[in-house]
Amino acid sequence: MATSLGPGTTNSCSSPDRRLVLRCNSSMTLPLSVLQERYCEALSSHRNVTGPHCNATTDQIGTCWPRTSAGELVERPCPEFFNGIKYNTTRNAYRECLGNGTWAIKVNYSQCEPILDDETKPVLHYKVAMIINYLGHCISVGALIVAFLLFLCLRSIRCLRNIIHWNLITTFILRNVMWFVLQTIDHNIHESNEAWCRCITTIFNYFVVTNFFWMFVEGCYLHTAIVMTYSTDKLRKWVFLFIGWCIPFPIIVSWAVCKLYYENELCWFGKEPGKYIDYIYQGPVILVLLINFVFLFNIVRILMTKLRASTTSETIQYRKAVKATLVLLPLLGITYMLFFVNPGEDDISQIFFIYFNSFLQSFQGFFVSVFYCFLNGEVRSAARKRWHRWQDHHSLRVRVARAMSIPTSPTRISFHSIKQTAGM
Repeated sequence: MATSLGPGTTNSCSSPDRRLVLRCNSSMTLPLSVLQERYCEALSSHRNVTGPHCNATTDQIGTCWPRTSAGELVERPCPEFFNGIKYNTTRNAYRECLGNGTWAIKVNYSQCEPILDDETKPVLHYKVAMIINYLGHCISVGALIVAFLLFLCLRSIRCLRNIIHWNLITTFILRNVMWFVLQTIDHNIHESNEAWCRCITTIFNYFVVTNFFWMFVEGCYLHTAIVMTYSTDKLRKWVFLFIGWCIPFPIIVSWAVCKLYYENELCWFGKEPGKYIDYIYQGPVILVLLINFVFLFNIVRILMTKLRASTTSETIQYRKAVKATLVLLPLLGITYMLFFVNPGEDDISQIFFIYFNSFLQSFQGFFVSVFYCFLNGEVRSAARKRWHRWQDHHSLRVRVARAMSIPTSPTRISFHSIKQTAGM
């Protein structure tokens, strides 16, 4: 087994030294970390070091640090490749051998700079985009759970509009949690195409479709209330629940059946060139996005018409309504239409596509929880009242407890004294 430890070193198995060849041949079944350690020791065998010293070792990156006298600072060339990124090997990394004969835990790789050629640039950008994805999903899940609990506890605000918000937040939570589950699946499991892995992909896609259909429900409710001027009291909750949760089910079942018979590989994640099975569920998603775009266009058109015909006192109100409606662009999924298909092959388009999609998809749940819950006037007012009620109840319990601790006779406490102390 060959191990590359950087420029200026040779493979121990191809060394002309017979001792190294015998040692390598007898160690082919050992773990890679042990082989690296033995290789590093062999490279340090020619160094005559007396007194306190640090033994030869390799770090997590694979750089070999030879046997060194205590108190010395060792420099080694930067690794040629690490995590698929090429580095400048003319620069050096540094590590100190401490006075007690042990290596410093921290290795100084600050001078090692990546070489961003045409091949390594996409790798680096994808790694940064993945960090943005993880960060955004973590923040979104935290904010969405808080928003979900607020809608759950505040029963006084359970009107149809807020129930729709609540269901949309629920789909974002389920979608983001399943995204984290998908990230834990190993590449070998993808290759083996396990049944449970295919089930996870199916569940994830179901929550993706329900998420977009609840965005459609949001747009439908808003369009009905503003453009059609239809009384929202006459709208039925079960209709929206059916659209949001039930309609995606047969769509995903049809997709799963087609995958099973025509593209049963790689845990059903991704699609082969020339096959369009994924459009079974992506087609309805595109359709609801287009309908939401029409809804939003009509809403802005009606509000702008009212803005032109409004009096001075109404102008400020309609301007706020227009601004609030434009905020709905990312919340109703309209921004997905901008880059639903990869825009081009040039570097700038690719980089912008990667970062835009990563930020939008990972942080959308956070923005939904902020605009639909944390900045919702009804939610804030109900939460404030609930907080004040809890404070009053808590202070009353404290006063009663203090009153109970004041004896009015050697054997009993009068109820009248408790009432006076508690302010009843």
